[in-house]
Amino acid sequence: SGMEETPAGKVFLTVYVPPPKLVITGAVHISQALAPIAKLLGYDVVIVDPRTAFATQDRFPEVTVIAQWPDEALPPLNVDRYTAFVALTHDPKIDDPALLHALSKDCFYIGALGSRKTHGRRVERLKAQGISDDAIARIHAPIGLDIGAVSPPEIAVSIMAEITARLRQSPEKEA
Repeated sequence: SGMEETPAGKVFLTVYVPPPKLVITGAVHISQALAPIAKLLGYDVVIVDPRTAFATQDRFPEVTVIAQWPDEALPPLNVDRYTAFVALTHDPKIDDPALLHALSKDCFYIGALGSRKTHGRRVERLKAQGISDDAIARIHAPIGLDIGAVSPPEIAVSIMAEITARLRQSPEKEA
């Protein structure tokens, strides 16, 4: 915000940046810890999972829950450069289409749950769908900072720490 010179004279411009958005694919235990942490940090949180037994408002109070497949649920969300995107189901039928959507957008962070071995299989599936090595390199996997996290809440903290670092630090400062 500030004064700017225009052809009509000086004007004061007020800049409103939207709150960052966190799109979580997978209504899992980690998501139950991640959503409130993200809300506390000011994120607009959306949970996407077609499994209606998991994707319920009771399990995720105060966040948007969409019980649809990612290819239906994600396009209307207007994922953009203010969006962090995480895939947490371990189910390629859900995570892969979600990651394909995120990779087609300018998300500031994309992360996926799974070991290096699991991610290796994911990389092969994405390559088979024509995704480039450069695009795949945008996926943080294994997801989260390596803090030795074990429980869902600890994993959620490590994920939000990595997302925060990506949002707040310049690329030169990233490890």
